[in-house]
Amino acid sequence: MSAIYFKVFCKVGLAPIFCFWKMYIRNQILLDLLKPEVASMGYKLLGLELVKNQHMSLLRVYIDKPEGINIDDCVLVSQQLTGLLDVKDPIKGKYNLEVSSPGLDRPLFTDEQLKEHVGHIIRIVLSEKYKGKRKITGLIKVVNDSSIIIKCKENDEEIPLDLIYKANLVSQF
Repeated sequence: MSAIYFKVFCKVGLAPIFCFWKMYIRNQILLDLLKPEVASMGYKLLGLELVKNQHMSLLRVYIDKPEGINIDDCVLVSQQLTGLLDVKDPIKGKYNLEVSSPGLDRPLFTDEQLKEHVGHIIRIVLSEKYKGKRKITGLIKVVNDSSIIIKCKENDEEIPLDLIYKANLVSQF
């Protein structure tokens, strides 16, 4: 467990602010269930999103492997996870399962994923305004235990990790 995960968990409990922390905390049961299954198939579970809706929820699972993901990989993992989810039934109500590659503008779910992408361009959405901004795009310079430093067009911005709601790599700046 990373230090950030632990700090966010203790600080905000089951309703964290940070998107990838939210996915790893709020959906810990799903992650504990799905991660070993995906790994046993030779894939890495990058993260997941459970978007609840009144009539039909969506469980989106992002997978990856070193040589990349194709549609056959998504179908294979989807079939395997469908069986597991049907047996364990961890989601109340109706839902659709979507297994996806992370794509060019890949979402980042953990501080480890942020660190892996130092030197890449990122777009983050904050849970609240910070220094007058809610959206920031720039080059990841440094990721430490409590903040990320992003080189923006004007200057470097240091942003607390616990303010980040959503983070994606950007294919074009």
